[in-house]
Amino acid sequence: MSNLNSDLIARIYAASDTPLTNEELYREVQRETGMSDAELQKMKAFGSDKMRTSGVKHQVRWYQQTLRQAGVIERVPEKRGVWRYAFKNDKKLHESWDKLCVVGFSTSLGASVFGNAYAFFSNINEQIHLCLTSPPFLLRNARNYGHGGGRGEQAYIDWLLRILEPIVKQLVPGGSVALNVTQDSFNPGRPSRSLYLERLTLALCDKLGLELMDRLNWVNRAKPPSPTHWACKQRVQLCSSYEPVLWFTNDAQKVRSNNMRVLQPHSEQHQKLQASGGENRTTFYGDGAYQLKNGAFGNKTEGTIPKNTLMFGNACPDTRLCHRIARELGFPLHGATSPTRLAAFLIEFLTRPGDLVVEPFAGLHKVPVAAERLGRRWYATDKIMEWLGISRSLFTEMPGYQSSPILDDLVALYRDELREGG
Repeated sequence: MSNLNSDLIARIYAASDTPLTNEELYREVQRETGMSDAELQKMKAFGSDKMRTSGVKHQVRWYQQTLRQAGVIERVPEKRGVWRYAFKNDKKLHESWDKLCVVGFSTSLGASVFGNAYAFFSNINEQIHLCLTSPPFLLRNARNYGHGGGRGEQAYIDWLLRILEPIVKQLVPGGSVALNVTQDSFNPGRPSRSLYLERLTLALCDKLGLELMDRLNWVNRAKPPSPTHWACKQRVQLCSSYEPVLWFTNDAQKVRSNNMRVLQPHSEQHQKLQASGGENRTTFYGDGAYQLKNGAFGNKTEGTIPKNTLMFGNACPDTRLCHRIARELGFPLHGATSPTRLAAFLIEFLTRPGDLVVEPFAGLHKVPVAAERLGRRWYATDKIMEWLGISRSLFTEMPGYQSSPILDDLVALYRDELREGG
């Protein structure tokens, strides 16, 4: 039996596949709380005119208005007394609307919010040290995670800047924004690549006041052949093997990155060179700009500085766990995956322990789980409830883990559908 409160009302709307009339809501409240018909209909006097109405129904309507003001539910247009929670999009996924922000799960270090990224980050007052995200890609044909390019490149850039604007406003001096984006966006009907990356870079610098620190390349040799049409069918392009990671800061003089945090082990050959006292020759390269001196590379160092070409395969235990959970529960699989190691490397490089990392397009929550394991605080948002329902499995053993009943209801809904279909 559940207690009558605003959380119960929100859960009822979230679990419903269709909008609810008030009478349908009252019946669900009665079922959830176990109250009798007499308790539901018991009359009370309200207001200065002592108008008599059902006390329970009056309380439910009060919670309705509270949830409406918080953006958790909305009235269905042109239908009196009919309300809805998050609607299902054309991919049959539970998608939030513009004002919705509901905590899906949390730990001692962070929280994942089901809802609109702009709405959430416009209302936090904490200083942010890093925004690390892979926004929905600019794709001609949008996938479950993608952003269709039919409205044009400028619409995509404007949309992304709007979401990043409140985050950039909260960046500490020297904080970073790192965007894993796609280069596989082509001009319509042509094998020439779009210049949206260049336009996005200029817009972030000109409109949000950021400075470009680097264009990192994440190389994934197991990346599926793409662009399929131009490389595999028309044979006029080469297959892509990397995705850009655009790294910006709001103050390059105060940037908080430190490559000492991500030093890599020396190769066996280099260790032998150090042990032997370094080079035993002197030579010049090119026009003399580079000189190799006797004893060079003989000093013991903690490691080698990584290159800005990041070599991480896409295979990832966290992805496998999420996909296994999704299959067991009957959830859809997330189509965009990246290794947690990539997020962990960038978080270590760009932040210090205790810093706040945010991810407005969390998906399978690789950035939040990497931040959690590295002792960074974090906030994440995603507009698709299913992705929170899957990825919370990565956090169940984390200190302070709590999950909203909303996600439990979503899991129950999918389990029921799985049983009915099986």
